[in-house]
Amino acid sequence: MPSEPSKTLETFPNPKSGRDYTIRIRMPEFSCLCPKTGQPDFATLFLEYVPDKLCVELKSLKLYVWAYRDEGAFHEAVTNQILDDLVEAMTPRYARLRARFNVRGGLYTTVVAEHRQSEWTPPTPVALP
Repeated sequence: MPSEPSKTLETFPNPKSGRDYTIRIRMPEFSCLCPKTGQPDFATLFLEYVPDKLCVELKSLKLYVWAYRDEGAFHEAVTNQILDDLVEAMTPRYARLRARFNVRGGLYTTVVAEHRQSEWTPPTPVALP
């Protein structure tokens, strides 16, 4: 295969580091294994972040997400681990990862994890008439 799963997240310099703006990424093909049964769990991941000096490179993010396919993980643990790895790689001003898992046994699970730099406050939204 030309590409293999990888836990390496690559970054590139934020082209507008002086401005707060939001990057939103939807990843509809996330999968991991249930640590209790070994059955596959499927989810859509929604990443929103306000970059500081670095942005995550999308191909590396795709390969990173792919690397969980054969790993057993509880929904809560894997969501927080992914956010921790993203924060470590790019140190964003703010990041939120929402993992919406497909139904399993009649139950839907959504896990939301957030990170905020201690010195960062979001700008006041503009209210237009």
